[in-house]
Amino acid sequence: MRYAQGGGLSDERRQFREGIRMMAAERFAQGEPSSAIAKELRVSVRSVQRWRRLWDKGGPRALRSAGSASVPRLSEAQFTQLEAELAKGPVAHGWPDQRWTLSRIKTVIGRRFHKSLAFTYG
Repeated sequence: MRYAQGGGLSDERRQFREGIRMMAAERFAQGEPSSAIAKELRVSVRSVQRWRRLWDKGGPRALRSAGSASVPRLSEAQFTQLEAELAKGPVAHGWPDQRWTLSRIKTVIGRRFHKSLAFTYG
């Protein structure tokens, strides 16, 4: 399964999570305890405590989403091709066992798409 860029969260899901943080911020302003906020919003107390520290330093603006971590370097068509290559298994690509590692996947990407990518693998 391929995850979306940015920690696996889609833009829609990232906005949803930001909305939860904004609801927590409103309750911070009312002085509610972290445990009550966590229970009501169905998140961990630790998350609420982390958000409260950010809120204390920067207000609600500090709880906004930073957006995706990076722009995908492969197109959707290339991701489809990569998924097909990975489905063949590591042995088909020259490794002695059926274990995918990040290094091996990186090598397959480099071999398959090196001409169309604007960066090098190393």
